[in-house]
Amino acid sequence: MSRIGKYPVVIPNDVTVALDNDVVKAKGKLGELSVKFDAGHVSVKIEDGKVVVAPLSESKTARALWGTTRAEINTIVKGVHEGFKKNLELVGVGYKARVAGKTLVLSLGFSHDVNFEIPEGISIVCASPTQLTISGADKQLVGQIAQNIRKYRKPEPYKGKGIKFEGESIRRKEGKKK
Repeated sequence: MSRIGKYPVVIPNDVTVALDNDVVKAKGKLGELSVKFDAGHVSVKIEDGKVVVAPLSESKTARALWGTTRAEINTIVKGVHEGFKKNLELVGVGYKARVAGKTLVLSLGFSHDVNFEIPEGISIVCASPTQLTISGADKQLVGQIAQNIRKYRKPEPYKGKGIKFEGESIRRKEGKKK
């Protein structure tokens, strides 16, 4: 029995959810998202302002997809209602970021600036030159963009310089000894 799947997804007042064959579409103030589910293993119904997911059989696949489908639907409903965000910190002398139009310009100690094109549906805000906030409705896209930016200069273990997630602790190594 799925512990997550048995709870219905509550639809907020400013969000509309529609069911079209095997696709659930959610529309809210932050945009429109959809998720496709396996209609052969789970059934999805909208009743009384809630989305209810149920397995069609007791097979292992149906029980696994039950919780997964409910979690995906909950994620898109939360995304169009509240949105998701990731915070990044730039640590290092001279490391800074700024937003210029639809481009994020990063100075990371290279001989050139790194230009990162901001995709549609994502907003990046620089609260300070060393703080980035990436936000959007699609949880997967927000996390992927944050990871792509982090890849330009991962935190190194000796001085801790690089781009890291807020609250991430870097395991530090001891340097050379004489």
